[in-house]
Amino acid sequence: MESSSSLLHHSYLTYFNPRKLGKPSFSYPLMPKLRTRKPTRICSSKMYVPGFGEASPEAKAAKHLHDFFTYVAVRIVSAQLESYNPEAYLELREFLETNSVSDGDKFCAALMRRSSRHMNLALRILEVRSAYCKNDFEWDNLQRLAFKNVDRSNTKLMREYVLETSHVETDTDK
Repeated sequence: MESSSSLLHHSYLTYFNPRKLGKPSFSYPLMPKLRTRKPTRICSSKMYVPGFGEASPEAKAAKHLHDFFTYVAVRIVSAQLESYNPEAYLELREFLETNSVSDGDKFCAALMRRSSRHMNLALRILEVRSAYCKNDFEWDNLQRLAFKNVDRSNTKLMREYVLETSHVETDTDK
């Protein structure tokens, strides 16, 4: 009877490698091969953007938009309250003086925990934030304006650089 070590030797440590057709080679199929080169990224037509950790630039922009929608909702609710509920308007204004809207969720959480009256204001802000994002924000316009601003800014910066580095006389130099 063969020992288990000899069975392992014959069945696991060597095998015929069919990739090298004419020449049998021996390898160790259960041992992982050491990589001699860096792992390749998944092929994509999109740019790789380093430095964002687990979040993509789009995820970062979405977070900023989320906070911006809170700011917009606070402005809308504030304007509504000013005309029909001056007391609630003043309470919201006082809360805004001591709490920043830069983190929308943190702002709403603090507002909710202030009092039951503030809880109603916070719920109204959450409702308006959702409605504005889903129904009123012009996503196509955002994209168009972003493209336009990037193109305009790039052109302006390149023009200024060329004018600074070239010795071309302009109408103002004459």
